[in-house]
Amino acid sequence: MTGVPATTAAPERSRRPRRGLRRGWAAVAAAVSCLGLGGPSIAQATGQAPPSPGSAPDQKSPPIVNPKPSPRDWAALAKLPDWTGVWVPDKKHPNFPFAKGTPPPWNPAAARYIAEQQALDKAGRPNNIYVNCLPEGMPSFVIMTLNASEFLFTPGRVTILNEFDGNRQRRIYTDGRGHPEDPDLTFNGHSIGHWEHGTLVVDTVGILPQTFLPLGQSVGHPNNGDLRIIEHIHLAEPDRLEDELEIIAPHVLTAPWKLTKSFVRSRLRADDIIEASCREGDFVAALDSHGNHVFKEIAHEEGGAPLPPKQASVEPHKLARPEAKP
Repeated sequence: MTGVPATTAAPERSRRPRRGLRRGWAAVAAAVSCLGLGGPSIAQATGQAPPSPGSAPDQKSPPIVNPKPSPRDWAALAKLPDWTGVWVPDKKHPNFPFAKGTPPPWNPAAARYIAEQQALDKAGRPNNIYVNCLPEGMPSFVIMTLNASEFLFTPGRVTILNEFDGNRQRRIYTDGRGHPEDPDLTFNGHSIGHWEHGTLVVDTVGILPQTFLPLGQSVGHPNNGDLRIIEHIHLAEPDRLEDELEIIAPHVLTAPWKLTKSFVRSRLRADDIIEASCREGDFVAALDSHGNHVFKEIAHEEGGAPLPPKQASVEPHKLARPEAKP
């Protein structure tokens, strides 16, 4: 199966403000105009002439409403492949170790940057590319995960939940919609998909330019915008799922980067996804001056490593309660 050609990459939109922000500024501008506080006219602010007196206002398009699933829609889910259970990275797959498999076709500038990161890592001064508990985003969501994932099928959508940090998720719309003309950029982007027999074909755009094309925890390159990812997800064996990725990053790659990640199924209840938080390790359980159970932030040194807290990480019920004041 072939992916979408690189020439179809979405245009750069990283400088566009969020829709909510744009609506907010429009409301402020309208209020200023109504109050007679000066500022540009409607024509100057919008580039359009105001409607003439007596003319009908512009007709707005009706809002798009997601239809209620029918019994037939729910029944159709039974015809999809069985992806139940949880899926963990296949440690026996040759592409499991980081930086293994087909290397990215970096352009010269990106190749020099990667060489610098690798030298720092080898010298024992790694540059951690995942900081501040921000989401890793795509394609790291697939390439770098060591945690369990699960797939939820509902009419018109496939949802992927990942155990890391509060069940991070992806929504893949399979209801026939296209990408938004001007999507808000997000860590995981906007994904649409369709089924080709037992394969889910996913097209993702609208990804923040800061997400990395990773070779490991300390080696990677920001995608720098216009990123597009094509995936073909299918069962290679009854209990092994493969995600074939085609990564199109025209600002750092000379050609699409193609690689495959493999996941194995577990139905053990002990492997069910549990809650996790990236920042939990930055706090220690303690008691405040009122005897309430609280989390206190652990101090960090300049390099980012946590300093030993005055109180060790002790289970809350084992911490001594403060003496009552007379």
